[in-house]
Amino acid sequence: MCRWLAYSGTPVLLDTILYKPAHSLIDQSLHSKLGVETTNGDGFGVGWYTGNSESPALFREIGPAWSNRNLRELADHVDSHLFFAHIRASTGTAVQQSNCHPFRHGRWMFMHNGAIADFHLVRRDLTMLVDPGLYADIEGTTDSEVMFLLCLTFGLEQDPPAAVARMAGVVERAGHEHGVALPLQMTLAITDGERTWVFRYSSGHASRSLFYSGRVETLRRLHPDVTFLRDISEETRLVVSEPLGDLPGAWNEVPESAYGVIRPGTDELRSFVPAAV
Repeated sequence: MCRWLAYSGTPVLLDTILYKPAHSLIDQSLHSKLGVETTNGDGFGVGWYTGNSESPALFREIGPAWSNRNLRELADHVDSHLFFAHIRASTGTAVQQSNCHPFRHGRWMFMHNGAIADFHLVRRDLTMLVDPGLYADIEGTTDSEVMFLLCLTFGLEQDPPAAVARMAGVVERAGHEHGVALPLQMTLAITDGERTWVFRYSSGHASRSLFYSGRVETLRRLHPDVTFLRDISEETRLVVSEPLGDLPGAWNEVPESAYGVIRPGTDELRSFVPAAV
């Protein structure tokens, strides 16, 4: 499986969230505590938004994140209000750049931890459901990329939660038609550069871990000595596969079968159910 983080809020250097935390994503690439694998070294990627383009920038490589000098250099110089970062542990597809997350389409970014069970059995059925106008955009061989394009096919740009529910519904239907008892395992993050949606769901209702950061105002009261908390806005949020440290009160688990939306103003947390298509 994989580990990922999504950051939105006060612009910060990538280094601040990728390297500096005690149990950073770089540390998790070697020493994951809650993932299926301890080591996540089958590639990595980061994506971010700037004021110069509606489309996010991507940097993806096939080697491990812990030893990549270009990532270390980039992290000291790139700042943004919204970052996605992902470290990959392959579930069977090739270690190649086009299989590294995040994935991008226009202004949208997508990343995934989990798997479509027995993807080789359902790959054809699912890819044939991708909108013909999007089919040529398939560059890699992962189940994750197909999930993203299915979300786009089912109206991601108009209603992200509904599109993800339809995607999950067709994945489960295809799996069941091929005798797969528990077809889907996913924690997802999707953004348009302004809002971020996160999802935690699995067919067996035993999903991979996912956490979101507490309210900045509350954390400041609990930890007045933490400098980082003084410098960020109350809108700042992190969603992570596993906590970046052990700061008391900092992390809340995303409930099973739930999704959240992070946006200016009031965030939301709601239940998630796949939809029939």
